[in-house]
Amino acid sequence: MRYRPLALVLLATIALAPPAWSAPKNGKKKPATSPAAAKKRADSTPAVNILSIIPAQGEPNSTITLSGTAFTEKTVAFLGNTEVPTKVISPQTLTFDIPKLAPGLYALFLKREDGTTSRTYNFMILPPKPVVDSISPDSIAACSSGAERRITISGHNFEPGNRVLFDGSIVASSYSSPESVSFTVPAVPGGLHQVQVKNPEDTITTPITLSVISTPEIYGVSRGESFVTYYKLIIEGKNFQPGSSLMVEERSFQVGLNAGVGKRLTAGATRSGERESVIFVDCSKLVYQRYPADPTDKDLRIQVVNPNGEVSSVVQVTAP
Repeated sequence: MRYRPLALVLLATIALAPPAWSAPKNGKKKPATSPAAAKKRADSTPAVNILSIIPAQGEPNSTITLSGTAFTEKTVAFLGNTEVPTKVISPQTLTFDIPKLAPGLYALFLKREDGTTSRTYNFMILPPKPVVDSISPDSIAACSSGAERRITISGHNFEPGNRVLFDGSIVASSYSSPESVSFTVPAVPGGLHQVQVKNPEDTITTPITLSVISTPEIYGVSRGESFVTYYKLIIEGKNFQPGSSLMVEERSFQVGLNAGVGKRLTAGATRSGERESVIFVDCSKLVYQRYPADPTDKDLRIQVVNPNGEVSSVVQVTAP
């Protein structure tokens, strides 16, 4: 049996081994890619990082801005398992709008198209805050009633089970839609009052103002029934009160009797020795029982004064 020399065996093995360099078509040698080289290149790709989240919480439809590194055009955000489209402004800045998700704590992270993900952060989605855009009407008369006192609140993010607050107190209301709620104004003094809507999660709107107008107004004065010694003047208008007073000034047309004579008569109260009186019928009508000294027509100037000092304009009437 013949044995080949060891040197020949080694030479043959070296000749059959694949070359460390492959020769491309252009004749230049190119090193073969090894697993170690591929791993090194992958390790050199910059990681996607989140450095800041502004704001750190928000409600649906709010815009969130993330600052960080290595953002690409195809980088997307995740809130829990929900993928959220982003708007990449630069490799360091992107934004996204919070989708309509239930309030609560969510895991927020970014994912790049190469599968790389950022570190996960806690992000709180808040319940949507209700917003009042307007109320209609925005003013009512103090003596209005029924449908005249019904107010419609227009806005958005109203939820079933919400409550209307009038000057901080809950009043009966009706939910119509996420954009509409209505209520009836309670009996309140004249002036400015605040209206708010409060959702079940205790989110509340900014107050909006409702004006309750209590200034008396005289629409007209007409002559009513006549009796032997007196007759009635009917004063019609609005915002008259049980304690309203009637200011009456008369001027005679007779020569030599032009001096003005004035008196104040309060509804429900009669001064000693005074026969004339004022009867409060309702907030739109007063009755003046007048006892004229003579049947001659006179120039009467009439004005209504409410207990809080608010006064109507002066109305001129010709009557005995």
